[in-house]
Amino acid sequence: MKEGARPTAVALDIDGTLIDHDERLSPAVVDAVRRTAAQVPVILATGRAWSTTRPVAERLGLPAGGLVVCSNGARTLRYPDGEVVDERTFDPSTVIASVRKYAPKARMAVEEYDGSYLVTAPFPDGDLGRDARIRVVGDEELAPQPVTRLIIRDPEQSESDFVHLAERLGLHGVSYFVGWTAWLDIAPEGVDKSTGLKVALAQYDLDPAGLLAIGDGRNDIEMLTYAGLGVAMGSSPDEVKAAADEVTKPVQDDGAAAILNRWF
Repeated sequence: MKEGARPTAVALDIDGTLIDHDERLSPAVVDAVRRTAAQVPVILATGRAWSTTRPVAERLGLPAGGLVVCSNGARTLRYPDGEVVDERTFDPSTVIASVRKYAPKARMAVEEYDGSYLVTAPFPDGDLGRDARIRVVGDEELAPQPVTRLIIRDPEQSESDFVHLAERLGLHGVSYFVGWTAWLDIAPEGVDKSTGLKVALAQYDLDPAGLLAIGDGRNDIEMLTYAGLGVAMGSSPDEVKAAADEVTKPVQDDGAAAILNRWF
């Protein structure tokens, strides 16, 4: 983005960027996002499912008719009716088999079209959303059809353990992102948040050179490099900060608001 130019669109990650790990959304952030959304398109770009993204859009007061990018770019939907503008899927069967080989205690989940989840075992409270509807199934029932993503979780492992797990899985034909806990998202090959943002910007007839993107996780790296200006949160891993054009304050200090307040 040209120095001094105002962004023509804004892409915002949710967890660790707008909302802290205690689900707190500060009034300063809400105010900044609402002012921004009154002037340019604001696109939520998240690893969350649509069912847990829509309530955040409601809390932020985003205008009807806007777009959100969910499931790490695999789904682009229109808010608030959930119309699917774009969707990418893959067959996770080989990945499921590899996970069982290298992480036999891991729990896995896939998102259903109605926003509920199929899981191989219950996830820790709140992991899939406060009021997530889940159904426990066997591995063979987890994904009889192509899915938008496969979630792998092991509360007994660390974030670094899962970085190594991703390497051991030798994933081919898919994309993957390691979260801030022992959480691994498997997506269709070549799909990341920038995939959904390309779709969204095309709907608005806007160029990525004017896009401001703010995020904190490894699944934000492609989004930050795609945008004309990519901003990492202060609590981001080093590789995320390295991919960004600049670094703002952590979510606890309303870093996203500080960036938005620069222009809006």
